[in-house]
Amino acid sequence: MLPWLSFALAAAPALILVRYFYRQDRARPEPKGLVLRVFLVGVLSALVAIPVELLVGLFQRSFNPEKVWYPLFKAFIVAGLVEEYLKLTVVRLTAYRAQAFDEVMDGVVYTVVAGLGFACLENILYVLGGSLATALVRAFTAVPLHAVASGLMGYYVGLARFAASKRAERALIARGLLTAVGVHGLYDFLLFVAPRWGGWTAVLVVPVIVVGFLALRSRMRAALAADGGGLPQGGQRGASL
Repeated sequence: MLPWLSFALAAAPALILVRYFYRQDRARPEPKGLVLRVFLVGVLSALVAIPVELLVGLFQRSFNPEKVWYPLFKAFIVAGLVEEYLKLTVVRLTAYRAQAFDEVMDGVVYTVVAGLGFACLENILYVLGGSLATALVRAFTAVPLHAVASGLMGYYVGLARFAASKRAERALIARGLLTAVGVHGLYDFLLFVAPRWGGWTAVLVVPVIVVGFLALRSRMRAALAADGGGLPQGGQRGASL
């Protein structure tokens, strides 16, 4: 494909999903400037992930490549834990203490945006110079996976922002991180074992994404209910994307 077409096809899925999740908080949308900042720092976090994953990946050498522990470590630790922790760090550095972060749903929005910033650059690196098939497959698998995993974490980040104590806050953030790592790791594990176990494991990533998205929708409804049913509280802070 032409470079400009590859770039467009790689970036479009993340941008479309950013718009979708941004609009879920219609009553009090987040400031566009802060959303853009979170997205761009999320993009940069994908660059940070490269050397960190290479470093953590060195520990894979302690596992026998023929045993299941090898792909498990690679999926849940090298990919899942490193990438989801970086997304969490993006939110904590950019939006977590911002005045605009004043609802549980905001945790979902900002964390999804950070995750999609990460996914955007990752997808560009995969798709540039690749085929149309690569772009289409990743548009419906890898990019939504990042949104789902980050969004589930974001729900707990939103709860943590208004926790009654530091201990409760840390516990909620840890729960969110573990949830994201679990979903992300399972997705990658099914792909990593496909060459050995058969292509049927790769097909299973689709129900993982679908079930994860349904779980995220349920948590978004819970967040909006906790925020007062999504009713305006003091006017809008942003504008529709």
